[in-house]
Amino acid sequence: RPAQAVRFPAVHLHMTAATMQVSQEDFEKAQEQVKLLKKDPGNETKLKLYALFKQATEGPCNSPKPGMLDFVKKAKWDAWNSLGNLSQDNAKQKYTELVSSLVSAESADQKKDASTEESTHDGYETILVTTKNNITKIMFNRPDKKNAINQKMYREIIKALEEAGKDDSTIAVITGNGDYYSSGNDLNNFTNIQPGEMEKMAKDGAVLLKEFVGHFIDFPKPLIAVVNGPAVGICVTVLGLCDIVYASDRATFHTPFSQLGQSPEGCSSYLFPKIMGLAKANEVLLFNKKLTAAEACAQGLVTEVFPDRTFQKEVWARLEAYASLPKNSLAVSKQLLRSVEKEKLHAVNSKECEVLTERWLSDECINAIVSFFQRKSKL
Repeated sequence: RPAQAVRFPAVHLHMTAATMQVSQEDFEKAQEQVKLLKKDPGNETKLKLYALFKQATEGPCNSPKPGMLDFVKKAKWDAWNSLGNLSQDNAKQKYTELVSSLVSAESADQKKDASTEESTHDGYETILVTTKNNITKIMFNRPDKKNAINQKMYREIIKALEEAGKDDSTIAVITGNGDYYSSGNDLNNFTNIQPGEMEKMAKDGAVLLKEFVGHFIDFPKPLIAVVNGPAVGICVTVLGLCDIVYASDRATFHTPFSQLGQSPEGCSSYLFPKIMGLAKANEVLLFNKKLTAAEACAQGLVTEVFPDRTFQKEVWARLEAYASLPKNSLAVSKQLLRSVEKEKLHAVNSKECEVLTERWLSDECINAIVSFFQRKSKL
């Protein structure tokens, strides 16, 4: 027992010394951190810091009370004196904790500020990809070509969808730069092809299109189309794979497949009859009917139409509100909704691309595209 009586206090003293040493290091670190704060914490907090520092370094208040008219010194004295007999160790602890909370709050504010700054994704030529306010925006960026999609743009959109599906954004948005949303497939993709290369071009084109549409089918987050102007072809058909479609009242929707000797894609052969009914879908997909934004909305392809003068302001305010919702909840819910028909959509996509390969190789399609360019050259 005597040996134990001597031993236990020794262990206790050793632990206390170690604790005090760590506390002193933290205290000194906190003093340095205060100097690095960029934002003024306010007078009340500064008085607390002053009082705790004095208590930690000198003990309870021992200086005479300043005169009533010496407001600054009196405020400091009152703050220090209010700590009473708080021990120096406890004062160091409280000082360190207060500084830590100020540093954490400032760091959180900086992260919040950073999230509201627009960051641009590098590595794209035909599209602009930016992230701001938890929204990744993919913008078609060939305004001089009415945002027509060439092969490079197809690949860049695929890459952008892959990245947006994995990044920290809550939602993704697709829109167009300039007057057009997109004039669809760039028919220059069909020019300068030698007769012996036609079959390879058709097969390669079908593979690329299948992959492109597949990325819309599989996109894991809410995907919203902001249709700022006329939309044609593939950019109309994949709207059925988007979760919401907002349109300016100057937008139009046109799928002139039969006019060009081609056939529907983007899963529209399956989704458009489901969305707008068979008769209306036939008008659009078979007989090239161009829909106004109001008609597209009435038939269910567009979610809501906005006046062009307020379109951007109203839509982006709404999208920012959506992006503030719990990210994982949105993603899981989106995937539940899509999972019911995902297998079916991939099968439809495969079939459409198979038929299109045949169409592209047909004389009817080739003659229709030649006629298109001839009409274009006369304009």
